[in-house]
Amino acid sequence: MIIFKDIITGDEIISDSYDLKEVDGTVYEVDCQMITLGAVEPSASNTPLTPSTDTGANASAEEADEGVEDGALQVNNVVNSFRLSSTSFDKKSYLSHLKTYMKKVKEALKAKGADDETVTAFEKGAAAYAKKIVSNFKDYDFYIGESMDPDGMVVLMNYREDGTTPYVTVWKHGLTEMKV
Repeated sequence: MIIFKDIITGDEIISDSYDLKEVDGTVYEVDCQMITLGAVEPSASNTPLTPSTDTGANASAEEADEGVEDGALQVNNVVNSFRLSSTSFDKKSYLSHLKTYMKKVKEALKAKGADDETVTAFEKGAAAYAKKIVSNFKDYDFYIGESMDPDGMVVLMNYREDGTTPYVTVWKHGLTEMKV
């Protein structure tokens, strides 16, 4: 398995255990899903939540399904797995962040010995994709990595055309690979 880390912060952002789709040579998109995490016992408050198990048993005919059981939590599987934290931006502050972030990624690419062609492809692709983001800015939710470093990658979440399938977008060149 390959875990992709933020080139700036080292935060784990995504892994190849999810179906990564490269878009425009610039970003990866990953479809997500909402999962239900089991209830936390009062004595185990520091225990991480884990997905509940569906045994396949039928619910009692007398007992109505109430959706999520008491203490259970609905979360996005990617957000939960990589301990991403929700953040917010207005358009102006996001563009400011993006400009600074892209400059840092360019510097990191050069420091890792990337050739001029790779850096140029990144710059052109990132500029074009940033226009897509800005034109649909209100549709995105924003997440940052576990370190909560404001200089790191901001993971973008949106929904597919069906309006129910969430997906995240991450900057391809802003990631480093770690094989595990």
